[in-house]
Amino acid sequence: MSDINRTIEKLLDDYAEALRDGCIPTFLKSLTREDAKRTASSRQFQDATEMVRILNSVAFADKAATPTNLDSFISHVNAEIASRLKRAKALSRGRRGTRAKPITKMEKTEKPI
Repeated sequence: MSDINRTIEKLLDDYAEALRDGCIPTFLKSLTREDAKRTASSRQFQDATEMVRILNSVAFADKAATPTNLDSFISHVNAEIASRLKRAKALSRGRRGTRAKPITKMEKTEKPI
């Protein structure tokens, strides 16, 4: 995926490979500015990527894990999000408590006895 000035066909091939392997972000990072402009303006690339997505979903449909009870799945996801938010708040509270206090003018002028 590191070729410079790839053709639309080569970009499509790289996209299909990235989609199959689950590494679309890597594919997107590999695009040069010219590649990105070419893919954005190419109707051929857009149509072909849609076809690749459909073929990929059909090919891996039997391997896809779909929850049997959607309500249970959603509540599990919501609980996980709430748990992460609590951990983030606890970490931020802990960081505030460990900061060094600024020295006030009174403390600077006090002399030890």
